[in-house]
Amino acid sequence: MRGRSLRLRLGLAASALITLALALAGLGLVVLFDRVLQIRAAEDLDRTAKFLAGQVVLAPDGMLSLTVEPPDPRFGTPYGGLYWQISGDHAETLRSRSLWDKRLEPPAPQSGTIDDRTLDLVGPDGGRLIAVLRRVRIDKGTAQAPVTIVVAIDRKDLAASRATFLSLLVPALVALGLALSLAMVIFVQRALAPFRALREDLRAVHEGHRTTLPAGFPDEVQPLVDDLNRLIGLQERALLRARTQAGDMAHGLKTPLAVLTALARRVAVDRPDLASEVEEQAHAMGRQVERSLVRARIAAVGNLRRRSCLVRPVLDRLVATLRRLPDAASLHWDMSVPEALAYPGDDGDLTEMLGNLLDNGRKWAHRRVVVTGKPNGLTIEDDGPGMSEKAIAHVARGKRWDEGKPGTGFGIAISSDIAEETGAVITLAPSRLGGLRVDLDWHP
Repeated sequence: MRGRSLRLRLGLAASALITLALALAGLGLVVLFDRVLQIRAAEDLDRTAKFLAGQVVLAPDGMLSLTVEPPDPRFGTPYGGLYWQISGDHAETLRSRSLWDKRLEPPAPQSGTIDDRTLDLVGPDGGRLIAVLRRVRIDKGTAQAPVTIVVAIDRKDLAASRATFLSLLVPALVALGLALSLAMVIFVQRALAPFRALREDLRAVHEGHRTTLPAGFPDEVQPLVDDLNRLIGLQERALLRARTQAGDMAHGLKTPLAVLTALARRVAVDRPDLASEVEEQAHAMGRQVERSLVRARIAAVGNLRRRSCLVRPVLDRLVATLRRLPDAASLHWDMSVPEALAYPGDDGDLTEMLGNLLDNGRKWAHRRVVVTGKPNGLTIEDDGPGMSEKAIAHVARGKRWDEGKPGTGFGIAISSDIAEETGAVITLAPSRLGGLRVDLDWHP
């Protein structure tokens, strides 16, 4: 998938946005979880503080005692992570067994006021605690004495809960990301479906199976389809005009060329050298007119009307025709071409192109012409005298190679024109048989 692919760009953008959204969502959920966890922990601590406030008793001598201690076993385990402490102004401090020989150091009351708050303290093992402080007054005979109650929990317990939450959250977010990515892939596929359909319709137009693109595309794509249809119509009309003009020009030149040929024959008795030159130039102009007609025909019915045809029937028909010529009766035609080999062009174009190439092989072969099929092409070889690289370049430009055999070079030039218009390529090279090798290659 190339970097210019719209599917790739949409996929990368969607993946980046999904990853960013899930990362932000995960961060937000962790922050919310931490907040909720602290609130829940403070509420639990506050309930324990209220329980202690209801169970604390202040004796007349100022001693503090609890009628019932909180049932959580962590309060009875040294450094168990859950702690309580009750202290009065002049009374001995009560502590949970979990504090062991340590004390919690809550801040002193401000101006004698009673305040309840949540704060951070240092634990007996040096860890950080989240604590709830409540200042209450209990009866002491006829008066009331202030008592400070502190209940705290180690933040490591909250961190363990957070780690458990993350161990569940991360796989859930990964699974959600995969599900969203799959949904985005399906969405992109469906969103680009009209363009795939448009490509298939354009291929049908290109191959000549239809003349215009169909309607019924989504509103966002239909204007493009309409513009393409207008462009196809304009191109068809332009090709038709070009073909008509080329035909008119060619037909208009035929009469003057015929007159020149007739005049050359009339003066052949008195000026044979001049007559030969005039006749040769007239023939050259005639061949150029013929070539222009071929190119105009191919251009007019080219890519917008291209069809495919089987190669083997055309070869069999042409070889059967060439065998009837007097100088081809002794030639051996060795053809190894698969029956299913197809040429992406019109049957008439292939016939004219192969006719020129096979006829060229017939003219120069001594005893043998070999035609070999390839996955997407043909090779035509003969055992004739062959050609040098300079001569090959001369023929490839549509020039005559040897005046002794009429048409040499021009038929190959016409075949090259046809091949070029239909997306094929003709290359010339020395043959292993000693003659000329012609490779015709095309795209499937």
